[in-house]
Amino acid sequence: MNAAIAQTGRVRAAVLCDWGGSRLRAFLDVAGRVTAQASGPGIARLGGQSPATVLQQTLAPWSAEADIEVVVLCGMAGSRTGLAEVPYLRAPADADTCWAAARAVRDGEWSVSILPGIQARNFRDAADVMRGEETQIFGALQLQAALAQGRRMLVLPGTHSKWVEVRDGRIARLQTYLTGELFDLLSTQSSLLRLGGAAGADEDAFEIGVRNAARHDLAASLFETRSAQLVEDRSAGWARAFLSGLLIGAEVRSMLETPNVPGGELTLIGDPQLTRRYQRALRLFDVPGQSLDGDVCVLAGLRAAAHHFRKES
Repeated sequence: MNAAIAQTGRVRAAVLCDWGGSRLRAFLDVAGRVTAQASGPGIARLGGQSPATVLQQTLAPWSAEADIEVVVLCGMAGSRTGLAEVPYLRAPADADTCWAAARAVRDGEWSVSILPGIQARNFRDAADVMRGEETQIFGALQLQAALAQGRRMLVLPGTHSKWVEVRDGRIARLQTYLTGELFDLLSTQSSLLRLGGAAGADEDAFEIGVRNAARHDLAASLFETRSAQLVEDRSAGWARAFLSGLLIGAEVRSMLETPNVPGGELTLIGDPQLTRRYQRALRLFDVPGQSLDGDVCVLAGLRAAAHHFRKES
């Protein structure tokens, strides 16, 4: 009998969930293959519903077609406003330590394992934290074993970009930049992008922004986003790309100027469109970088965690 088929004749499956602040992504995983996907609101967008109710509604259709052996959640599901708070795991930490620190809760018919986030000192010796990115990182180490050897720097672009030092497979330090959140705030709630025409993005403007950030202070450069529209008749698309280049360039410059950062090739993990932007910025700083798909990495990490919990049960 196929090992993936339970005695009931239904398929045995794991449910793997990446539950962030903006959205819930759930995957029905059968023998290492995603056979169905579902989505729901993020922890910050529940609209008055409880996290438990949202999870039940999202996963309920799968109960009729599969025997769900394990449900694994990473991300903001373990925050104070999530399904159940899971304390941050203190760095340095490897994958096995992370899985062992998970919290098991009962949610209706399922036992749910919620992975912890990581707390660490940053490169300026201040406190820093992450939830969800650690699962992507441990997934990346599963996919590329070489990343678990020596000192490596992994970069996870996003709303809150993370620069993470990994030493021999253990998360050691991390540095957070609010680059994505700043871009959203400045592009939607400031005066910087309210003047130009509606022409599409000008990709040359992105590199101009990066080069500007490499030479000048960010605060002194931001107003050029507005003044170029006023004086040089730049479009809103040009200004948006320029602003993106400024912010990403300032992030890269800041990190590269930080003492004791691991050298060599950087590994970018995230949305392919965003990691391509970071690669363009890194090339302007003469820094090599490879990219891994964030979705592929988080699934690899969640699968590894699910395998751990199956062995423990």
